[in-house]
Amino acid sequence: MASSHRGLRLAFATALLSSVFTIPAFAVDDPAKPGAAATPAAASGASSEVTNERLLNADKEPQNWLMVHKEYNSTRYSPLDQINKDNVKNLKVAFTTAIGGVPGGGNNPTGGLQATPLVNNGFMYVVDAWGSVYKIDVRDGKRGRIVWVMDPGVNKADVWIPSNRGVALYKNFVISVTGPGKVIWTNAETGEQVRSVQVDDPKNGYALTAPPLVIGNKLIVGGSGGDQGARDHVTALDADTGAQLWRTYSVPAPGEPGSETWGGDNNAWMHGGGAFWVTGSYDPETKLTLWGSGQPVPMYDPEYRPGDNLYTNSTLALDTETGKMKWYFQYTPGDFLDFDEVGSKQLINAKVDGQDRKLLGYFGRNGFYYVQDRTNGQFIKASQYVKTLNWTDGIDPKTGKPVEYDPNKKLQTYKIGAPSRRAQGAMTACPHIQGGVNMFPTSYSPKTGLSYGSGIEGCIKVTAVAERSGGKIAWNGGLTEDQKLGGSLTAMDPTTGERKAQTLFEYPAYSGVVSTGGGLVFTATLDGTITAHDDQSLKELWSFNVGSGISAPPMTYAVNGKQYVAILVGHSRVPKGRLGTHPEMQDLQTTSMLYVFSL
Repeated sequence: MASSHRGLRLAFATALLSSVFTIPAFAVDDPAKPGAAATPAAASGASSEVTNERLLNADKEPQNWLMVHKEYNSTRYSPLDQINKDNVKNLKVAFTTAIGGVPGGGNNPTGGLQATPLVNNGFMYVVDAWGSVYKIDVRDGKRGRIVWVMDPGVNKADVWIPSNRGVALYKNFVISVTGPGKVIWTNAETGEQVRSVQVDDPKNGYALTAPPLVIGNKLIVGGSGGDQGARDHVTALDADTGAQLWRTYSVPAPGEPGSETWGGDNNAWMHGGGAFWVTGSYDPETKLTLWGSGQPVPMYDPEYRPGDNLYTNSTLALDTETGKMKWYFQYTPGDFLDFDEVGSKQLINAKVDGQDRKLLGYFGRNGFYYVQDRTNGQFIKASQYVKTLNWTDGIDPKTGKPVEYDPNKKLQTYKIGAPSRRAQGAMTACPHIQGGVNMFPTSYSPKTGLSYGSGIEGCIKVTAVAERSGGKIAWNGGLTEDQKLGGSLTAMDPTTGERKAQTLFEYPAYSGVVSTGGGLVFTATLDGTITAHDDQSLKELWSFNVGSGISAPPMTYAVNGKQYVAILVGHSRVPKGRLGTHPEMQDLQTTSMLYVFSL
């Protein structure tokens, strides 16, 4: 919703101008402690500094991939067309490079790879699940030579789920994050740590999984850890010094706008979630950065936190100078199905009903593809994209809310819930609580005018379960999967809301999507199969199985006039736990590798 929790209004922006909640910045370490430096210290070969001008004009460098979603618009479209529909059948492995990050500790036997590789003039930068950064020389085209490795020294036994989705490039720095909440500046030439900032306290559940978004002299950092009870926020740091500039929470404190949507006497807002797992988008025209927030916590127990629970399950549009919230849109108020809405926000310029519109296209985890006006959040359209959906009968075409939504109720039931989730017992939810499309990056091709998303097809049984934590009874979720989960790749038309094409996979797709000027869409499935599809029909044109699960997105780049497709291989703990309905995959082994393909 783009106004208040009661319906679609456009007058709420003024009321939200004060919704920046600031706390003192954490200490900056400069330089880093001994022992955190890279090996070896000296890099071979120089790469150009990444300036603000280069990031604003990233489309002028099709050979490079300078930020996690390629450009500020988060469309993950590459105009490279050397690999195309006619010759993709000849795609083969150019080289592979082993990446660390697999050995773990405690309850985390593996550290899966979820990052998008960045490429700057023949040098690639990747990060493993523990936050170790690798600079790889890919200029040769026949091998990937590791130039340096920066190990941040994370205590792996203390990390809940090892997860890291990429790095950022700024000037001559590679900027990365760690699970325990640090942002680290590494010298791109030498691999030495230059500076680190502890953004928030991991003892409160806080974590970092998404690379910062570089905008001018700012690093926009989205906090995670909502599942562990963090009260999450988007924080701006000075990109040169690490000093905190502003902070905006996704869960308001008492007396702040939206706080009335957190009922009960549990002070649920103090650990309300609303995590930011995925790097946001940026619109240079409006100076707004758009981020998706996660579910309220505890995720399956709305009785603990009665109300709509703003600003969880939402898109937040923040002023980049001040952090003030200009608009928001909440997709599933009072969520009890873990429908985080953290995914990529595509910024699309197109005609709708004959008029030029500045759109936001979004594959919701709840199974609907949404189209909004990105300048003010106004809802335009929503259409189901998953095959099976039972939690609602649809989206109200005027408000953008589920049709069952009742603003007078403190506990929403939608179609499948009961007034008391605690008393209800098991219910079958479709789509799966992971989606649909989860945090997996999506793509929009200006060549076809279509948005592409890959994800999960299937359902799950969800039960609210009483558990004792810290001496208190808390309600969490018991999950039962009694059917095989599949996957899909879907093409949606943001101007009409129509589903134009879809192809189904035997296995879930935890990877993500990239579309290209060669008329191709690349994605990957959990069994380790990378596929290329026709960007109109989604017919499969090529596939390659790497023999280990994939939960990282593909990307494409060029060196010396030759195009390559790259992807990190090695599934994470989360997908590994979802293989129970595919017994043939129970012995699938994980690895930690970079695969690069070419003609």
